[in-house]
Amino acid sequence: MKRVAVLVALCLVVAGCGLGAGEPTPAGTELTVSRNFGADELGHDTSKTIPGGETVMRQLQRQFTVETRYGGGFVQEIDGVAGGRRSGRPVDWFYYVNGIEASEGAASRKLEPGDRVWWDHHDWGAAMRIPAVVGSYPEPFVSGPAGKKIPIRVECATSAREQCREVRERLEDAGAKVGGIGTLGTRAGPEVLRVLVGTWSEVRVDPAARRIEAGPKVSGVFARPAGSGRSLELLDSRGRPARTLGAGAGLVAATQFVDQQPTWFVTGTDEIGVSSAAAALVEARLKDHFAVALENGREVPLPLPTPAEVEDAVSGTRP
Repeated sequence: MKRVAVLVALCLVVAGCGLGAGEPTPAGTELTVSRNFGADELGHDTSKTIPGGETVMRQLQRQFTVETRYGGGFVQEIDGVAGGRRSGRPVDWFYYVNGIEASEGAASRKLEPGDRVWWDHHDWGAAMRIPAVVGSYPEPFVSGPAGKKIPIRVECATSAREQCREVRERLEDAGAKVGGIGTLGTRAGPEVLRVLVGTWSEVRVDPAARRIEAGPKVSGVFARPAGSGRSLELLDSRGRPARTLGAGAGLVAATQFVDQQPTWFVTGTDEIGVSSAAAALVEARLKDHFAVALENGREVPLPLPTPAEVEDAVSGTRP
């Protein structure tokens, strides 16, 4: 019996005995490919296991026709949709793992159990970087960035204790382990995922919030709250004002400040707006959206589409 155990161990070490690239990991991954900030889904796949040594690039190539550049490390084209220019604007493929923009080429990024990978082809003229998105919720709160679970802290404005409790309950119901509820303005270390809850006039004291006020070139969020907190300007994919919401407006968005982990915002122009945002912390309502505004309790995906993008979606054109 001991001899059999030794043989099995040796077999695993050399990755032989029909195991190919390695023993599959017992937890799978999810892959989404879309255009125009998640507005047009081009494909979706879930896998129950991960082949040994699987990378984000290999995962994509298993499901789609892919052309690469720079020695095969970066994606140029997926199923005929290529990077370059469209109507004079720069467009390209970007990928996010668990809602966090990748900082390395897809051929170098190893997949971890539970990873949600999202490729999106979009105009990057208004925002060269979009460091975090909400459309992979409940990630990054469940699996964490790069397969590493890190502390989660919900920070509350004094007027939002009830909404804070709801946010915590929703996170925990989704499988996250929340360390506790704190107050706005608490010093944050680099290895903490924060969720700020409160009206914009309250949460804007945080340095990460002020990045959103500076616009998408700085924050990657296509919404600009007024400094007073009483209105919320919604931007299109070129960063131009498209609509303005007032009383009762909410916002669920994420960005990143310096070397910190992403900061999420569950906020609004008033308490009604904050409650609407807290109620939207649901996978089905956030899925494949970069950020979400709430108008009369209904989600409005951000950025808003340009007229050309609306026409593309109606006609089914793939520029």
